[in-house]
Amino acid sequence: MELWQQMIRNSVHSVDQLVEKFGIDRKVAEDLDEFFQARINPYYLSLIRYPGDPIWKQCVPDKLELEDMDGFEDPLKEDEMSPVPNITHRYPDRALFLTTSQCGMYCRFCTRKRKVGNSDKISMKELESAFNYLEQHKEIRDVILSGGDPLMLTDVMLEKILARLRKIPHIEIIRIGTKMPCVLPHRITPKLCDMIKKYHPIYVNTHFNHPWEITPESTKACEMLVNAGIPVGNQAVLMKGVNDDPEVLKELFLKLLKIRVKPYYLFMADETKGTNHFRTSIDRGIEIMDKLRGYISGLAIPYFVIDAPGGGGKIPILPQYVLHRDENRIVMRNYKNEVYVYRDVKDEYERANKISVEIIDKKNGGSKKPKNYKNIRTIKIPEYETVEN
Repeated sequence: MELWQQMIRNSVHSVDQLVEKFGIDRKVAEDLDEFFQARINPYYLSLIRYPGDPIWKQCVPDKLELEDMDGFEDPLKEDEMSPVPNITHRYPDRALFLTTSQCGMYCRFCTRKRKVGNSDKISMKELESAFNYLEQHKEIRDVILSGGDPLMLTDVMLEKILARLRKIPHIEIIRIGTKMPCVLPHRITPKLCDMIKKYHPIYVNTHFNHPWEITPESTKACEMLVNAGIPVGNQAVLMKGVNDDPEVLKELFLKLLKIRVKPYYLFMADETKGTNHFRTSIDRGIEIMDKLRGYISGLAIPYFVIDAPGGGGKIPILPQYVLHRDENRIVMRNYKNEVYVYRDVKDEYERANKISVEIIDKKNGGSKKPKNYKNIRTIKIPEYETVEN
């Protein structure tokens, strides 16, 4: 048994352990265990500095989870977009491939609580139908292994999946979505890296949410992956009391760059049942992004997105930088709120491609008739001179 497997075995997971280690009322602990089980491995447990800190909030069950039953079991409608077990096919050229129900640590904000930890919901027995689907759908060029966490599989089992995928001619890119570099970096071994690099191009997307998670151990894990030629990106979730502060995210993103991990996405928290206490306002997210761009390198700034409820996919959200636009110019502000004017030109492409905007009604996915674009707000501005850069 490898070290990481032993650490999984020694995780905090039972009602008795929750009561003893975290002082949770037994009845509450039992209800929480029924709702979504706990798993906190010894490494991630060691990162907690004090009760209620950003690490604690991500891994220790909280009675607030039981007070939020208004969320959705499957907010992104993954199950409705699952043509066969273990596959979600939302975008035209890529598919999500769920390979295991297990994780190295069960995040309390998990959007897939309905499946994670339950081998009946993500079964290894269904892998053949998933492979068959991928083989038949030649439009799929990019496959993302997820779960659960694919690195909970043994090296042997993971290699069988990678080797099978590499036999499908139209699959060009394989991605592994794993939180192991963050929550259990001991899983990243020289043997694992040597195996993965045989099947390039392979990318890894990992999941750090707070700078305290960047330790000597997680740094070593990420560097091993990158040194094996595996680009590593990070997908973070904006969470109240964890990282909803521009200074915290600045520190996180700069530290990620230093260990050669590219900040890729910053997500608004999903509307998942039991997670409402993690959610921040959209305005807070936009405010944080406004305090990042221009103040730290563009390399360190992720896309800020909402994964649209109802299965609409990832939609980028940006602070408002455009103050005015007409036929001749666009007036913008920069990160210092200084105003600049850029003179526009007309070309054949613009004349041939009239822009229209689809007006979406209150129901997710519903829509009214498209209307021609109109300025919805008029801003009076003085005649600014074009700033010479």
